[in-house]
Amino acid sequence: MNGAVSISETLVASGVEVCFANPGTSEMHFVSAMDRTEGLRGILCLFEGVVTGAADGYGRMRDKPAATLLHLGPGLANGLANLHNARRASTSIVNIVGDHATYHAQYDAPLASDIMGFARPVSGWLFSSTAPQSAGADAARAVQAARQAPGQIATLILPADIAWSEGGEVADPLPLLGPAPVSSSAVDRIAQALGKGKRSAILMRGPSLRRDGLEAAGRIAAKTGSRLLCDTFAPRITRGAGVVAVERIPYFAEQIVEFMKGVEVLILVGAKPPVSFFAYPGKPSWGTPEGCEILYLAQPHEDGTAALEAVADALHASKNAPVAEYRRPDLPSGNFNAFTAGQIIARFLPVNAIISDEAATSGAGAAKFTANSHTHDHLSLTGGSIGQGLPLATGAAVACPDRKVVCLHGDGGAMYTLQSLWTCARENLDVTVVIFANRSYAILNVELARVGAGNPGPKALAMLNIGNPTLDWVSLGKGMGVESTRAETNEQFAAQFEDVMKSRGPRLIEAVI
Repeated sequence: MNGAVSISETLVASGVEVCFANPGTSEMHFVSAMDRTEGLRGILCLFEGVVTGAADGYGRMRDKPAATLLHLGPGLANGLANLHNARRASTSIVNIVGDHATYHAQYDAPLASDIMGFARPVSGWLFSSTAPQSAGADAARAVQAARQAPGQIATLILPADIAWSEGGEVADPLPLLGPAPVSSSAVDRIAQALGKGKRSAILMRGPSLRRDGLEAAGRIAAKTGSRLLCDTFAPRITRGAGVVAVERIPYFAEQIVEFMKGVEVLILVGAKPPVSFFAYPGKPSWGTPEGCEILYLAQPHEDGTAALEAVADALHASKNAPVAEYRRPDLPSGNFNAFTAGQIIARFLPVNAIISDEAATSGAGAAKFTANSHTHDHLSLTGGSIGQGLPLATGAAVACPDRKVVCLHGDGGAMYTLQSLWTCARENLDVTVVIFANRSYAILNVELARVGAGNPGPKALAMLNIGNPTLDWVSLGKGMGVESTRAETNEQFAAQFEDVMKSRGPRLIEAVI
């Protein structure tokens, strides 16, 4: 058994079932090992940013890692933007990155690079295998590290001669390092603070934003009047009818300050205090009111859901928390825009769907109306590096093949990783992509005004305009093998979206707004 086979079989033994890949010469022995490893599904992606984004979507929905297979330092570098997003989401991922054979490194071949230097900023665990005999054990450690609460990226570098040399051994899975329990003193401290009658807010992130955690938080809110909050870009949140609703912190700095005004006690559950995404001249970066007491109920590596349940019990809160009621929007009339599109999406969204959201300025309508649609999971652009939405949807669909995945995407951001469509077609994934085509980097037009960069002239405005030439998403989708249509009215979009919600397989709708 060579080193590559020992790694692939150890990954499967440790619970890894999928490898998103864009391999090259140095990884060919691992590619060959997939044929000899039952239980490891290889999925080809045409760009490394799709590989890493898909692994992020898979990890968020399965709560365990997928593997990636990347070609040397440049291949890893191509995937760094979505690894940055995955790191911000605390997603479990195991990167397998090929390297030159150890004896070849002395020649400084054209693809030689500082792979560890590329990997270190996004990796919670990083190691390069040194012998085929220990490669399997290295893989087991990588999986354990990736699954360490709250989740992180583990990068294992595999030199080509370690991969092809004999002597490899399959390693047993290592114990999972799950979330740590929250101390009883922390629970008591929070329960006492909430009992003082001050205006409080509970800011949650991570697993506490799923049904059980939200139910416990809802019990606390019903007892104490606390507000329930989540980050602007929460990695995953369960929303819709039958679920306790939370308020999402706004995006812009001054909106955050206004949103948080009056909060006297801020309780953090796996979250950090809110800050502005960027610095702006004359605007605050820190969003918490002056004098507000910040208390930590659970750190990101701790069990926030159990902590919320313990606080609710300590407060003798009712077992029944208020939940959002189902409201099916009417079909809209008038001009077709992002809000009427959101109304239509909410009307036809099926039960238990997954929304991968990178709609940017076009997403407010869907966010508003889906708050009372059927229960669904919502995935956000956590790290702000655009081009995540399409691959995230791809990975989510692989993770949950029995659930409808809806990707809401701006046309500019979707161009970063449109190769995802090809993988959706190749794997026949049940992904519906809605491209909001406003022919602009609309958010950057807003930011240009906000940063005080002066009156923009034609050169500046041209940098933000993607309408010349016009992107033809119907042709782009069809070229990738995905059935694609265009909607320019409410009636057209409603008919097309209702149809795709009743069918399976990859579809794309270009919504011209």
